Amino acid sequence: MNQNRYLYWMFLMNSLLNILNFVPRELLDARFKGAQTSILVATVLGTVFLSVFTLLIAKFPGKGIQDILETALPKGVIIPLMIMFSSLWCVAGLITILSFVDITLRFVSPDTGPHLVILSFLVLVCFCARMDSLSVLYGMEMMLAIILPLIVYAIVKALVNPDFSWDSVLQIVTYSAHAPDWKSIAAATFSFSGYFNMVVFNRVLPKIKMKHSWIFAVNGLAVLLLTFYVPIGYFGTIGVERHVYTWFSTADSIRINTFIVERMLFVFYFAYLTLSLVSVTVHWHVGKELLTGLFRSRKQAKARTKLWRDLSALALFSGITIAFMGLDQYQLNQFGVVFLYARWAGELFMIMLLFYCYAVAYRRRNA
Repeated sequence: MNQNRYLYWMFLMNSLLNILNFVPRELLDARFKGAQTSILVATVLGTVFLSVFTLLIAKFPGKGIQDILETALPKGVIIPLMIMFSSLWCVAGLITILSFVDITLRFVSPDTGPHLVILSFLVLVCFCARMDSLSVLYGMEMMLAIILPLIVYAIVKALVNPDFSWDSVLQIVTYSAHAPDWKSIAAATFSFSGYFNMVVFNRVLPKIKMKHSWIFAVNGLAVLLLTFYVPIGYFGTIGVERHVYTWFSTADSIRINTFIVERMLFVFYFAYLTLSLVSVTVHWHVGKELLTGLFRSRKQAKARTKLWRDLSALALFSGITIAFMGLDQYQLNQFGVVFLYARWAGELFMIMLLFYCYAVAYRRRNA
């Protein structure tokens, strides 16, 4: 089995998901202030982070992040670290679910109650997230293979549509010489963060290797440029600021004359609903594994005990998500921006921890 493909799938999942979350909004807000140079800087930084992280964690085949930290750090330090990292993955899924509930109510079913929508999503996500890691990976691969042609079709249809204004794109390119913006860099690097899930999946993918890093760079750059330029091509350099979910507004502007479904919005919604639920499943599975790993013992836990631990962790994540439903659109956006910064800092901190653990292990081997 070629295990490297799962690293590409996780990267692609996160890369495509950035169209949904706050990444387009942050980049478009800085469209006159260095967003385009920020995309280039983020591509370099994201590829470097991905390469370094993958090379370091490959030095510990078959081990999760907790197993790795236990080789170099005391338990009193590991516990708060695991809680902190588990919180990051919980928030990553939480933001995606809340965003998609808002999208569902805005574009597809405004008459449906928000609690019914979010409970439907939570039941499905929690059922899938409690599966074992390999099953989650298999499911992710299968679902992405199904929806990827739909997403590619939507992007191609958007680019060849006669309503797409290349003049608006060329106009915004004239602002590309501005200095990078830190907020835009933090947002754009989210496109490369799929590798971060290897902190748990490294247990079941012990033969993972970093190959062809240029593919990640090219793919990430292409998705970021499409994320930024396509909405501008439809709504103009000024009009684009009036839209919250720019890509869904873009999809709602496209007609499909040869399709049974006439509006591209429904095809796009189905594809991104699937992608979002897969992403939340992966994020909460990782967060659940990090949190329940604090209660493991040397003896093999009974199946019922493990089930209750998993359900308790997922119930906690679900409860936090429902509690955050009270946020309005502005508060949710601000919360998402804070998360983008925290996630970027967390990635750097994780790489530093892995480097420290590798240095300790290397010193012990050569002592």
